[in-house]
Amino acid sequence: MIHALAAAVRNINTAMADRKGIYVKRIVAIIRPFKLDEVKEALVEEGIKGLTITEVRGYGRQKGHTETYRGSEYRIEFVPKMKIEVVVEKDKVDRVVDAILRSAKTGQVGDGKIFISDVEEVIRIRTEESGKEAL
Repeated sequence: MIHALAAAVRNINTAMADRKGIYVKRIVAIIRPFKLDEVKEALVEEGIKGLTITEVRGYGRQKGHTETYRGSEYRIEFVPKMKIEVVVEKDKVDRVVDAILRSAKTGQVGDGKIFISDVEEVIRIRTEESGKEAL
């Protein structure tokens, strides 16, 4: 049900982006660190040629956790996560999102989030190509 609702929202956003002439999307996924290799492999299988990965820390519903070190308990408020950024043509968004969902999901609190936004322009520095050709 939720996945269907997310797809409907993406369709509305795509229609709005079409009117603006936006054909490229940025997908940012915040995932568990141990899922990075699985997500990367799933993206490669979908034909993604480039991605950016950043080690980040944060919290959401997970609200951190506690650890014990030398008999003392410590509260870890900011949980280590990986941020994956991918820029794709808008017609690939659903496949990329599905690949991330399949490979990053554990079913537990703290699996992460996916953010999708419009990219107004892309320019390859080396050749000065722009738009889809720059991807």
